[in-house]
Amino acid sequence: MKILVIGSGAREHALVRSLKRDDGVEVICAPGNAGIALDVVTHSVDQVNADSVVALAQTVAADLVVIGPEAPLVAGVADALRAAGIPTFGPSAAAARLEGSKAFAKDVMQSAGVPTARAHLCMALDDVDAALDEFGSPYVVKDDGLAAGKGVVVTTDRETARNHAQLCIEGRPGGAVVIEEYLDGPEVSLFAVTDGVTVIALSPAQDFKRVFDDDEGPNTGGMGAYSPLPWAPVTLVSEVIDDVLQPTVDEMARRGTPFSGLLYAGLALTSRGTRVIEFNARFGDPETQVVLARLASPLSSLLFASATETLSSHPALEWKDSSAITVVMAAEGYPDAPQSGAVITGLVDHDTFDIFHAGTRRNDDGDFVVSGGRVLCVTASGSDLVDARRRVYEGVSQIHFAGEHHRTDIALKAALGEVNVP
Repeated sequence: MKILVIGSGAREHALVRSLKRDDGVEVICAPGNAGIALDVVTHSVDQVNADSVVALAQTVAADLVVIGPEAPLVAGVADALRAAGIPTFGPSAAAARLEGSKAFAKDVMQSAGVPTARAHLCMALDDVDAALDEFGSPYVVKDDGLAAGKGVVVTTDRETARNHAQLCIEGRPGGAVVIEEYLDGPEVSLFAVTDGVTVIALSPAQDFKRVFDDDEGPNTGGMGAYSPLPWAPVTLVSEVIDDVLQPTVDEMARRGTPFSGLLYAGLALTSRGTRVIEFNARFGDPETQVVLARLASPLSSLLFASATETLSSHPALEWKDSSAITVVMAAEGYPDAPQSGAVITGLVDHDTFDIFHAGTRRNDDGDFVVSGGRVLCVTASGSDLVDARRRVYEGVSQIHFAGEHHRTDIALKAALGEVNVP
């Protein structure tokens, strides 16, 4: 099987690595990045241009196209590939609205009876003020459109919340913002692969959005993650399938826009039960790195079954008896004003950890240099979270570039048994 992966981040690097492990699979990536190019052949492509992606898939005779990022999905690239008769992992543009519009997702959840936070869609500052008054502090303000994981502000400062809402409303034509009630309790990321009918959940993970230790600083696209979650209720996955994922998939089918691909549920385990924070229409980054590190079943057959509507006959997934942690190494100034160009050293092969590239490129001398905010994801597995933390931070300590920063507390509370579900 020849698989074309679309995307250029650490998530796509992890997908490429995982797919490469499967017997009889050839992997190609477009546009890829400097690290992905060390593993597989890469091609240039405008990943949000449907005609360009279809032409490339036909040129390389891809048996399956896996779309990593959200932007091509919302742009309808999966629709064009399917119209050309190419099996594709990723939802249609209509179904990808579950991520592309927070308001649409809320409407689907309400129709499907999915438990989520109370929310108001606001298109004017007067509406924002009323919603902030109603829900009170902490304030949760979400850009209604795509924001690369950084469109959410959670703050106790009303002015900060209002300013973010104003930026969202005025930042694009028809801009809107969603104001939500705050949900207490630990957060969980749960991926599910679906073909529009059958739902297969992967192993839960937890990511860390704030840029600094102890959840300080602004939100980012994610600074690290770990899996599994030793503190999570044993019935969590089955309950989320029954109460969240399957009802959502069924509702999307009822609306005539079946969801096929990766449905990501961001959850809060609150004192009033599990609540959905958000849906995404693709693998999350950096959770993908740790979830795939533990997957023992072939990823290629799972994604192909989703693309060909044969998930009902797919065997149950098998998981490694290990823990995995990923730590993001970020550029100077990330997330507000990331600086590029710094030379990266220490990128050599290791047996105890993996390096997934996100924002890297090669300079004229052949050196790897920083080219994005999140630069690298160092991922390691261990017998438990304590062992995995030791391995992953040993890996981080061997890689250097000017201005680099990372969190030192990824999975620390979980390793110490200090995560509690209210």
